[in-house]
Amino acid sequence: MSKWLDVVGVTAKGLASLNSEQQQMVDEAEIVVGPPRSLPKLRGDDPRYVEWQAPLDNMIEQILSFSGKKTVILATGDPTWYGIGATLTRYIPLDEFEIHPAPSAFSLAAARMKWPLQNTACVSVHGRPVDLLNAHIVPGNRILALTSDATTIEAIAKLLVQRKFGQSHLTVLNAMGGDTESKVEFTANTYESHGIGNLNTVAIDCVADEDAALLPPLPGLPDSAFVSDGQLTKREVRAATLAKLVPLMGQHLWDVGAGSGSVGIEWMRAAPRATATAFEKSTARIDMIKKNRDVLGTPGLKIVEGEARAHLNEAPPMPDAIFMGGDVGNKELFDALWAALKPGGRFVANAVTLDGEAALLDRLEQKGGDLARIDVSHLDHVGAHKVLRPKMTVTQWSIVKKADE
Repeated sequence: MSKWLDVVGVTAKGLASLNSEQQQMVDEAEIVVGPPRSLPKLRGDDPRYVEWQAPLDNMIEQILSFSGKKTVILATGDPTWYGIGATLTRYIPLDEFEIHPAPSAFSLAAARMKWPLQNTACVSVHGRPVDLLNAHIVPGNRILALTSDATTIEAIAKLLVQRKFGQSHLTVLNAMGGDTESKVEFTANTYESHGIGNLNTVAIDCVADEDAALLPPLPGLPDSAFVSDGQLTKREVRAATLAKLVPLMGQHLWDVGAGSGSVGIEWMRAAPRATATAFEKSTARIDMIKKNRDVLGTPGLKIVEGEARAHLNEAPPMPDAIFMGGDVGNKELFDALWAALKPGGRFVANAVTLDGEAALLDRLEQKGGDLARIDVSHLDHVGAHKVLRPKMTVTQWSIVKKADE
């Protein structure tokens, strides 16, 4: 089929921001899809106009029904950056539509702030939890965030204060590129709603209080960063485990027997667009995982409740890496996990019991790989003397799956 769809970016000025070629596309279109604020001249009785409405799945289905008709979608800014353009690539053949971007909100905001865009974290919390910002809230970092409306700004300010970044400077940029463009500046701990519009992007210059917790993306966060009942892969072991799992951009991890979710959470923090599924049967621990994923900036961590073996089909198939942190002696579970792991994928299993260690030795004999013993000791005191008190020894088996297995 030949091209039938044009996705055209617009600024806050709506149709007035289009060039002559783009205006001709709109004039000649059989169907024009867009938000009300972009199409004041096309609203009312114009039968060509289709108002963009949630939910997204329903809107996509409606757009697909226009196939073969000359259609224009008007989208805010650059449709390929957190926009409908990127979404459509999953549903429509690439030769059937074209994208015509306008300056993105990130580009406009960086220009207003005089911030180098390549050195700025660009995050969308439009229709997404503000907890996504947690992974970027570090001293000295600069963040540009797309928001849903004015209420998002209040939620961001509260989050910064909770994280002890209350001195962070916020600049709310309203209606950039439009006739009513304005800005409001304040620190998170002096937030007021006055002057904040619903169409805004916020610039955040992160400033930490003296006692703020530092949570870098490098694996090995302090154990105290996680809510836990003790079922937690400890800091030093966790860092070693993530090193063997090798978090990579856009790859997916299965964290089996997730406990507090620490391994899956750190996997997602360590690489852009990395995703993870946490399998956990304890309801109490699942509540802990939910708290931890939000506080640590990975609200997208998928949680599967129940015995892992019975629920593997609820996770994205063919993971790039698997961590088995519990029940390592369960052969049936291991066989199912091994079969699911894609060629070139990494498998890591940790054991602290003799039974678990024996199971890992069997795996080493059957599959090969590497076996390591991790011993960690922490400072303690005996009377007036300092000692290093050992923690439980961890035996770790790791392997990369070959293409012919």
